[in-house]
Amino acid sequence: MELKQYFKIIQKKWWLIAAIVVVAVLGTGVKSIFFTTPVYAANAKIIVNQSDAGDGQNINVSTLQTSILFINSYKEIIKSEAIMNKVVERYPDLGASAGQISSNIAVTSASNSQVMNLTYQDTSYERAATVVNAVATVFKEEIPQIMNVDNITILTQANPQAPVGPINLNPVMNILIAFVASLMLAIGLVFLLDYLDDTLKTENDLAELINVPVLAVVGKITKEELKASRKAIASQKTQVGESQYATINQ
Repeated sequence: MELKQYFKIIQKKWWLIAAIVVVAVLGTGVKSIFFTTPVYAANAKIIVNQSDAGDGQNINVSTLQTSILFINSYKEIIKSEAIMNKVVERYPDLGASAGQISSNIAVTSASNSQVMNLTYQDTSYERAATVVNAVATVFKEEIPQIMNVDNITILTQANPQAPVGPINLNPVMNILIAFVASLMLAIGLVFLLDYLDDTLKTENDLAELINVPVLAVVGKITKEELKASRKAIASQKTQVGESQYATINQ
């Protein structure tokens, strides 16, 4: 199939493509602006670092590598019941259970980095900041008892009063994605409908099917042309009926 044929297929069903795109864009815009609950994310950073050795020597490379290895264990410990239950016990005003806090908090760290980033998501930024700070504080206090090592320092805490926007509200980006996705879907649907349509619409379709040359083509007559033709025939009949004829008596 040539490029011109593809273009003709799209041109023939342009209204269907436009309808799908408009509905998708409007639906996405309405959903993003009016029916999406804003979600906020608060962050706190902690660093895993061994204390100085007892002989006064500075921390060496081996000690740093040991601290990095601790991070994998700390990621699991932070979200464990041992920590979450302590958070709920010490901060009853949070209004969240241990399971809710554990499911909404994420712990990440960059490769070969001693810094761990705690992120908590909630529909209220103030509550999210309070929770993530509580988790970081409780974890720092409990880790010496759990791991028998005191190597946690809180670098930064979330500010509950900071003016932070929601992370899930971006109508422009959502509409743009909906436009591109719906356009591709609509074009694919148009080509699929054309592929499934077995009717013969042009003489070229018939020539390709039976592999014989076209000898004659019946032109398409529009309704306006048909009405004009009928009026012309009726007018001719009227004129013929009004002609004067001689009678036998004459």
